[in-house]
Amino acid sequence: MKSSVEKTNTSATFEIEFESKDFEPARIKALERLARTVKVAGFREGKAPANVIEQHVDPNQLASQTLDILIRQTIPKVFGDEDIIPISVPHVDVMAYVPGESAKVKISADIMPEVEFCDYADLQAEYVKQTIKDTDVEDVLNRISESFAESAVVKRAAKDGDEVIIDFTGKKDGEAFQGGSAKDYKLRLGSKQFIPGFEDGIIGHEVGDSFDLNLTFPEDYGNKTLAGEAVVFEVLLKQVNEVKKPAIDDELAKKTGAFEKLADQKEDIRKNLEEQAQRQADERYKDALLQALVEGSKTEAPQTLVQEQVENFRGEILQNLKARKQELADWLKAQDKTKEEWEEELKEAAERRVISSIVVQRLGEKLKVEIEDKLVEEQLDAMRQTYGKNPDALKQIDSPETKLNIRNRMRINKIMDKLVELNRPHA
Repeated sequence: MKSSVEKTNTSATFEIEFESKDFEPARIKALERLARTVKVAGFREGKAPANVIEQHVDPNQLASQTLDILIRQTIPKVFGDEDIIPISVPHVDVMAYVPGESAKVKISADIMPEVEFCDYADLQAEYVKQTIKDTDVEDVLNRISESFAESAVVKRAAKDGDEVIIDFTGKKDGEAFQGGSAKDYKLRLGSKQFIPGFEDGIIGHEVGDSFDLNLTFPEDYGNKTLAGEAVVFEVLLKQVNEVKKPAIDDELAKKTGAFEKLADQKEDIRKNLEEQAQRQADERYKDALLQALVEGSKTEAPQTLVQEQVENFRGEILQNLKARKQELADWLKAQDKTKEEWEEELKEAAERRVISSIVVQRLGEKLKVEIEDKLVEEQLDAMRQTYGKNPDALKQIDSPETKLNIRNRMRINKIMDKLVELNRPHA
């Protein structure tokens, strides 16, 4: 067999010439395969010798099977010899074939591109950790007190902090706009759930009042069709509830946890906040390192992987829209985007995702990061313990795809941990 390769950073094409001596092993395997479907008098099914089977099969079928087996055996060899990783199913073009004597084929595939790395042990990324303040602890205590709050119906004008039940309809240019209406909506005044002016506009009104709120959506509002627009909300106030929160004291500490004193609870909250801040800082630092690594390195995004990622992104968005019973056209209108602009954004995001993945994978190869089988099995065992009574879940856990996904996730985590270790002076 003779082979030559033409290679770019994202694709490889092999031209392979087979000689007569290359065919015999593949021909034997082809006969073994065909023997399963051929019945020969005097022999049990599949037990006739190769020379007998050959007399009972279509020569064209044998020639086709032989070449198919030979090509399938050759593909991993030629890619492996050149240390090339295919990322798409190789395309085979048979250029010439004389059964048993010679063949010339062309095999092409998109490949994992090489990466020209920056100095990944000296990345410019800042480690920023949040300092926990007394006010942060107080915010948690206020939320705990809020969770134990009790409400009671009152017959007076609504005031800040009350819970109200309202009907409302939002209109723009006299027409109700999508998502701007609700009935029997429970709203805590002061929670800032609505655009500025809405909650303040309810304060001072009493049960039974119907009134209009003339408001303007913020310029940076997520729905572009409403951003900066003047609207009118027609509101009916149906109920006012006064909310009473328990005092933040030793009694609340005893009620909400194994604490004798409020001071003990404050100390526990601060400790938890510190640990959370540490985890968040670590994750932000990893993200910053990855961004610096990707921006400083050079590679290309194979279009096969980009298109796959585009389809993944598109599928997720369409599935979410379907769950919300929203049409794509309506969503695009709300985002103030054309379908073409959306598709371009998907492609750009997909290219960024693909390049990041390639850079991380290639860095793992340079750092020789591998995951032991026993670590993967430990993860699988933990999953089996969790879903042990669900046969469908167990079947999914034992699938090759799940094992591969776990290994990949563990490998990526290990690569990022090593990247952090290499850049520890910045932390």
